[in-house]
Amino acid sequence: MAQNIHIDYNVKGENKNSIHRRRAVAYVVLSLLTFLCLFWFYVLIINATRSSSAIQGGFSPLPGGYLLKNWSTLVHGSLPIWNGLANSLIISICSAALCTYFSAMTAYAIHVYRFAGRKFIATFILAVMMIPTQVTALGFLELLRVIHLDKDSMLPLIIPAIAAPATFFYMKQYLDSALPLEIVEAARIDGSGELRTYNTIVMPIVKPAIAVQAIFTFVSSWNNYFTPALILKADNKKTLPILIAQLRSADYLKFDMGQVYVMIAFSILPVVVIYLILSKYIVGGIAAGSVKG
Repeated sequence: MAQNIHIDYNVKGENKNSIHRRRAVAYVVLSLLTFLCLFWFYVLIINATRSSSAIQGGFSPLPGGYLLKNWSTLVHGSLPIWNGLANSLIISICSAALCTYFSAMTAYAIHVYRFAGRKFIATFILAVMMIPTQVTALGFLELLRVIHLDKDSMLPLIIPAIAAPATFFYMKQYLDSALPLEIVEAARIDGSGELRTYNTIVMPIVKPAIAVQAIFTFVSSWNNYFTPALILKADNKKTLPILIAQLRSADYLKFDMGQVYVMIAFSILPVVVIYLILSKYIVGGIAAGSVKG
């Protein structure tokens, strides 16, 4: 008996040592990944404070004294950066709101209702997700011409956000694990209409998933360069990614790296703010959405 107890203690000790080793390795790997992710933000901020000639001379870990000058030159330059900021915010916020609301509504319909072709529709929506945007660009532009929305309007960048297959897939997985059908049936018995049930019962349940997808959609729309570059022509309608590209494509003799870094830092600030506001939902939302009931 004593020998068995001794062996059990040895096994438990070895298991604890193994757990500690795995934990140490995990901390080292996570610390390395964190450093690699944050280092480039540090480089961005440092370069935003340096002159163009100093940046071209090589990397320096110490900040310079050109931040205000770079910012003043950028603001008083030819690019309408405040209009670009407003345009990017309007497009990104509207896209995120429409995408999350209607994608969650589509996922709710597929999850709750039982009708012929239900599985086929869900599979078809996922198949659409595999088609790259570049493949459908010409057809999209032709459609805009037919419906008269090709006149330097932001609507073609907002309305298509209603149909988001990737967001639908995520919301469908989340609803499968978080929304029992009994809740919807109880609401119907109490006389609640379908739209009221969705807005007052389902939406609060899927709030973490909506927050996660709102962040993803906002960032995707904010960083989108391809589609806005095809549609927007007037300078006062262009978004920040287009203006950054114009700033970088200037004449080589007038190319100011300090301005470019300042504008990139300026452009990512709203994304950081949105992330900080909704970050508390990310871990819980992703973890719950990855578990299928």
